[in-house]
Amino acid sequence: MEDRVKQLQQIARGVRKHIIEMTCAAKSGHPGGSLSAVEILVSLYFEIMNVDPANPRWEDRDRFVMSKGHGSPALYATLASRGFFHEKELLRFRKISSMLQGHPDMKGIPGVDMSTGSLGQGLAVASGMAMAAKLDKRDYRVYVLLGDGEVQEGMIWEAAMASAHYKLDNLTAFLDHNRLQIDGTNEEIMNVMPLKEKWEAFGWRTVEIDGHSYKEIMDAVKTARATTGKPTMIIADTVKGRGVSFMENAADWHGKAPSEEQARKALEELEVFCDGR
Repeated sequence: MEDRVKQLQQIARGVRKHIIEMTCAAKSGHPGGSLSAVEILVSLYFEIMNVDPANPRWEDRDRFVMSKGHGSPALYATLASRGFFHEKELLRFRKISSMLQGHPDMKGIPGVDMSTGSLGQGLAVASGMAMAAKLDKRDYRVYVLLGDGEVQEGMIWEAAMASAHYKLDNLTAFLDHNRLQIDGTNEEIMNVMPLKEKWEAFGWRTVEIDGHSYKEIMDAVKTARATTGKPTMIIADTVKGRGVSFMENAADWHGKAPSEEQARKALEELEVFCDGR
């Protein structure tokens, strides 16, 4: 496990560097919440999910929905690192005619299972995918990543209720709990706490983890796979802007791209940054 964690750390460092390079080149994007989700995405695509980059539409693949669609830089960088498309495409992020637009597009990007961007919709879509697997008697699992500001949306709780009602134990959700959204803290804007008790009250198996720990992420997914009769919510405590000192825990970096000088400083820090326990 220790050797594999080192390999995942290297992959995650590369993903973080791509996020900085992409948003700097585009002069727009959302680096803060992308950096906080890196360990989750790297764990999913390199350790957990059953996917085939050579056959992105394979019917029996596991599905992933990036419900917080503005975190697309993290998803694109992970997909490119996994081999779904060439890494050179990343520097065309948000350019006219690029397939990598600001929010994921399932029709144009290999490896993207759902177009997202309007916050609140992803959990409902993921629930539908999980229900389809049940009806079709297929074994694939469905994973979805939510933002903590996103769970202020009412549609999230309708989907949460439906997922528990239909006993979708093939559905696992991650909540990127970095405590910040575009206008400030969750507590200031619309308090989402207590998260664990709320998801449990809606009928979900709920696990709280360090969202930057590979071991805790993978142990939580093992728990989800062993759970029957209900979906699982993994509340991942994370740091917004993780890995870049001047971006960490700063709401200002939710939707602001770094300048060339800031990107250079960030890349220097990431060259020696080693996280993901």
